[in-house]
Amino acid sequence: MRPGAAGIRPMTEADVPAVDALEKALFPVDAWPTYMFYDELSQPDTRTYYVAVDALGTVIGYAGVMCVPPIADVQTIAVVPEREGQGIGTELLATLIEEARAFGARDVLLEVRADNPRAQRLYGWFGFEQIHIRPRYYRDGADALIMQLVLANWTGVPARRSEAIPAPHNITEETQ
Repeated sequence: MRPGAAGIRPMTEADVPAVDALEKALFPVDAWPTYMFYDELSQPDTRTYYVAVDALGTVIGYAGVMCVPPIADVQTIAVVPEREGQGIGTELLATLIEEARAFGARDVLLEVRADNPRAQRLYGWFGFEQIHIRPRYYRDGADALIMQLVLANWTGVPARRSEAIPAPHNITEETQ
């Protein structure tokens, strides 16, 4: 691994303390309780979690997917702020999508905060489309946009990504 690069590997119980600390730092209002990570890891027949680690082995991101064919659902995805924009979220999301495909899913769903345009652009770039809004889904009252990727349309990570990626055409101004 080149210096500063991230590697993606399956999450283990030994990673939970580091993931939990990141969860609480990144999502203070909506953080999962610690036991949820252990609970998720105890269900490998339907759930798979990954961590992104730097060259020193420090956890710098994490993601998980639940798959009950024909649907997969991204449970969580996060990257430490100082490493955003370096392709780590892209790698984690691509890993989850490939995992969903391997599990036999036809569609991948996820919720994203309506006030998180950066994440919305990433998901739109991957081919996710907004299919619904869950009003006041998050504890602070923010809406969740429900997005779907039809795996039959997935051909892999798009070749190039630009910060100038437009928001998906079906996300209206009212929901941003």
